[in-house]
Amino acid sequence: MAYCSTTANRGHMVSTVTDGGVRSVQIALDVLETVAFSSEELGVTQIADRLGLTKGSVHRHLLTLVDRGYLTQNPATTRYSVGSKSRLLARYAPENDLVRIADGPMRELRDRTGQSVVLSSMTPRGALVISALPSSSPIEIGVRPGSELSFHSSAQGKVLLAFAQHPFQQRVLSQAMQAFTTKTVVQPELLEAGLADIRSQGFASAPEEAMLGINAVAAPIFDNTDAAVAAVAIVGSIQFLPAAPQDKVVLALKSCADQISRKLGHSRNR
Repeated sequence: MAYCSTTANRGHMVSTVTDGGVRSVQIALDVLETVAFSSEELGVTQIADRLGLTKGSVHRHLLTLVDRGYLTQNPATTRYSVGSKSRLLARYAPENDLVRIADGPMRELRDRTGQSVVLSSMTPRGALVISALPSSSPIEIGVRPGSELSFHSSAQGKVLLAFAQHPFQQRVLSQAMQAFTTKTVVQPELLEAGLADIRSQGFASAPEEAMLGINAVAAPIFDNTDAAVAAVAIVGSIQFLPAAPQDKVVLALKSCADQISRKLGHSRNR
């Protein structure tokens, strides 16, 4: 059984157009991401349903993306998958050092705790899941790579927001926030107070804030400029990962984050 939080399920919803943004470009990127992050080929109706768009709108963008080679259409099924142009861009892009260097410490953390381990990078909208290791349990609880977790309802988002610059924090806290469960904190003053606690303790948790029965505990990853650029998290059932996580679990999590940070050039003695 795979878990994907409510926030993660909404990770591919069409984003609100920001000042200077072009809606058609954003929709095209949403369509491309929806197909790219899917584990199977997708049809027009599936893509439209996931994005909350009309099939006609999605089809127009699909035609362009196929024509430019970013997506390809299976003639037998008429469904869409990643095209050669997207694969070429990935091949020539710089190696994702963060995913590569985090792999060893993440596997060690997974083996020590038995829980799913997730790596997320910072984006303007939240924490983007870029790597995930399944738990050693036969019942898997995790988050799909490509999911974008909100700042206010996820442990990853909270820990990244806590170590972000104050003006950025204020912009995030000034926006309307959705309550995904009855335990989601949406009051700006409570969230701001919580950020101070996170900075003090060095980790964040979000028990049942994205989905009932699920908890996550996250620690920040710093680069050589002392910026919190990513977060590593343990995700599991509230039964095995309670709201107040065990000290040994927190220590293992922080050790993992520290190992990755050091490999990125961060030093606690700066």
